[in-house]
Amino acid sequence: MVDNTGTRGDSGQSTPERQRFRRLAQAALNADLTVSQVDTILTDLDGALTGIDATMRDMNSTITTLDDALNRFVASLDNVDAIAERMVAVVARLESVVGRVERLVGVAETAMKPIGMIESAGRGVAEFIGLRSR
Repeated sequence: MVDNTGTRGDSGQSTPERQRFRRLAQAALNADLTVSQVDTILTDLDGALTGIDATMRDMNSTITTLDDALNRFVASLDNVDAIAERMVAVVARLESVVGRVERLVGVAETAMKPIGMIESAGRGVAEFIGLRSR
């Protein structure tokens, strides 16, 4: 069995001091390992952030392009609205013209009735004369 309570003859150190030294050495190794792990994480994070930065720049460019396209689309819709308003005015004028043409046709039909009656009478007379001549 090992005597943990006594002193070692050749080193002059007691066992609790030696355990303390071992714990300090282990803590230093653990701290070194932790620093190394943190350094690796920070390096990886820096690479990831660089990638994210590039992605954000690409997204910014894409959003700018989309914004420009939407502005052109809005301008096109404004043009369509303006054309639609002009078309409403054209349709109103055409309806007015069609109304006038319908009135003119009505007047012409009324004016043609006597001519049609005269023509019908003339045919009747021509038939009557044509029948009498036979």
